[in-house]
Amino acid sequence: MPELPEVETVRRGLLPALEGAVITDVVVRRRDMRRPVPEDFEKRVEGQRVLSLSRRSKYILVLLESGEQIIIHLGMSGRIRIFEGNPEEPDKHDHVEFITDSRKCIRYGDPRRFGFVDLVKVGEESIYPPLVKLGPEPLDEAFNGTMLFERFKGKTTSMKAALMDQRIIAGLGNIYVNEALYRSAILPTKKAGQLSLKKTKILAEVIKDVLLEAIEAGGSSLKDHRQTDGELGYFQHSFQVYGREGEPCKLCENNHKSSRVKRIVQQGRSTFYCSSCQR
Repeated sequence: MPELPEVETVRRGLLPALEGAVITDVVVRRRDMRRPVPEDFEKRVEGQRVLSLSRRSKYILVLLESGEQIIIHLGMSGRIRIFEGNPEEPDKHDHVEFITDSRKCIRYGDPRRFGFVDLVKVGEESIYPPLVKLGPEPLDEAFNGTMLFERFKGKTTSMKAALMDQRIIAGLGNIYVNEALYRSAILPTKKAGQLSLKKTKILAEVIKDVLLEAIEAGGSSLKDHRQTDGELGYFQHSFQVYGREGEPCKLCENNHKSSRVKRIVQQGRSTFYCSSCQR
């Protein structure tokens, strides 16, 4: 599933094509996604100028001049492509298409249809079900170790489960939680409420560093993710622990030790860690 860096990469790729443009035509080929596309979606979007594009967790928000905003979620396999001039024929998984006044075609495709394209009024995001319980954004200036420490208080769940809980912190998923815990030398099975303030401050900074590195690399392309121009992301080449079961631990190698990366399953997802340097 695309995580925060992949969604932010897509948002940035959409900026030159959509920000300031007028959406002249909308084509909806399938409405039956995880949240159905509204029946009057085309009527409400056509003729509207796009004022800005923002991101909340793993959701892209497209603000229209009408005071409404398109909300896009990529789900597990969704992707957005941008075409200039005369685009190629849509395939069977291209469900929603936007045409702008500069003849750019933006297509949302999703083979599994776990994502969605919706439309809500500005201000309604505070009561919009997918967004209402989201925690703070890890890349916001206000996010820091003290804030995270307070949110961990009393939590008996594992560190990994706590970081993947979107109510505690928004946007993180399996890949970047693995990487952040490894780089912070924190054991993924440790109870979140037992983490010290000192370690939580380190973790908060590492989370930001990992996410920014991944965004700079265009995200991670393991299965479905591609950037809006079709290019792959490259952060998977920088993984220090994720997917490296049985390989030497890089942190231990730096300390002249010889531990290897282990894998366990937590909440149905693979966790990669080093039992020697993660505590």
